[in-house]
Amino acid sequence: MIASVRGTVLHAAGSSVVLEVGGVGLAVTVTPPVALSLRVGAEARLHTALVVREDDLSLFGFLEAEELGVFDLLRSVGGVGPKSAMGVLAVMTPADVAQAVADENDAAFRRVSGIGPKTAKLIVVSLTGKIHATAATGSSPAAAAGGADDVLTALVGLGWSEKVARDALEKVRKEQGTDVSSALQLRAALAQLGPQPAAGR
Repeated sequence: MIASVRGTVLHAAGSSVVLEVGGVGLAVTVTPPVALSLRVGAEARLHTALVVREDDLSLFGFLEAEELGVFDLLRSVGGVGPKSAMGVLAVMTPADVAQAVADENDAAFRRVSGIGPKTAKLIVVSLTGKIHATAATGSSPAAAAGGADDVLTALVGLGWSEKVARDALEKVRKEQGTDVSSALQLRAALAQLGPQPAAGR
């Protein structure tokens, strides 16, 4: 099991990063807010989960151990694979997930592409008692430097048109102000936009 990796960022865009570790470039799947928070040429450390399938080995990375823990909890729910678990963490912080479970708010999970009503309800039922809102922080661990243009570029790169992405971003800035981090702006915009368009998958 590869529990964590530390290395120089060679690439960071969309939902993937490449870290050079000991001369080897490791491709790691991350959430868009995490990719946005990393800078090419800088050193980064990610908590990771290695998902092994018959024909594939995939690394999924997180800035905080708490996010990794929620990722593993989500994957323990029937019908929730790594992609869907990452989709949840792209639009919800660990605190958001814990609060949704505590409130029995399955609608929060239905916003994620690939998660239908049955699976959303199953997430709430399965995670009840396993995750607690009081133990999670409300802020995103992927606090990013940079401005709205970075967020707009990330949204367009994920498949939305520039107009749709810009409209969503402007709405987020009106609601939350311009002082919040790029990662939080991206997370809020993704939550507002809903499932990714086919071109962005």
